[in-house]
Amino acid sequence: MDERAALALLDGELEAAGDDAAVVDGLVVTTDMLHERTDFPDGTTRYTAGWRAVGASLSDIAAMGAKPTAAVAAYAAPEFDRDELLAFVRGASDVCERVGTEYVGGDLDGHDEFTVATTVIGRTDDPVRRRGAQPGDVVCVTGTLGRSAAALAYFERATGDDEAAERAFERANDLFRFEPRIEAGQALAPHATAMMDSSDGLARSLHQLAEASDCGFAIESDRIPIAEAVREVTDGDEEALELATTFGEDFELVATLPEDALSAVQAATDVSLSVIGSVREADDGLTIDGEPLADRGYTHG
Repeated sequence: MDERAALALLDGELEAAGDDAAVVDGLVVTTDMLHERTDFPDGTTRYTAGWRAVGASLSDIAAMGAKPTAAVAAYAAPEFDRDELLAFVRGASDVCERVGTEYVGGDLDGHDEFTVATTVIGRTDDPVRRRGAQPGDVVCVTGTLGRSAAALAYFERATGDDEAAERAFERANDLFRFEPRIEAGQALAPHATAMMDSSDGLARSLHQLAEASDCGFAIESDRIPIAEAVREVTDGDEEALELATTFGEDFELVATLPEDALSAVQAATDVSLSVIGSVREADDGLTIDGEPLADRGYTHG
């Protein structure tokens, strides 16, 4: 059973499952686990790992339109190196500070592979679910897509000990430290009919929203905001679009909302918001430039 099948199984067993986070009496809770082998390429600093691990859970809170309250992490490694541990905590603390919340600690354990499990709690009285998109709504994404794909390309270039490798190393870590879209999530919350983050990739996120909302989507490729860093590591528009839509791990928000609400959302946040298509009836399916949009994206494990 792969990750998606396992999640589908649990959706049938757990009433609160199925969204980016669980909501219980206004308290929003999410947890994530990241591993060195699958989530932190060679060259990822512990500072970046702390930022990224906690940021991934903060992104889930953003996708519910909630305000984060605090974050914790369980840190496991073969040994506890002083500099690495302090760097991790500083990265986790800094990403929390960036979005107006606090990293308050966690747990330590020995393990044969560097592994991090993070939990963030937040609050909202009106969470945005994945279900609720309506035909006629517009489809929007925050920021730009493809940062993580570009980061991986730079990590692969960061070999050796020359100046070029050092620049690639710094660029890769910088791209890997994304800003969770807490502000944008709260700006979208009063208007969005459905929302989730794009950690599994834009294409897969759209399929997940379509399944939850029983709808279709018509997407226009030339409206998809591709990160400039993707252009730095690809040979053309086709490859850049492929990475931006299917690689995943970008942690932007994908939302649907009435078109007449766009101006209010844009006035409430400094984060860029791009309209990339529209919601259609379920029978119309999911298309990009009129062709079927494949269900492809990031899968853990």
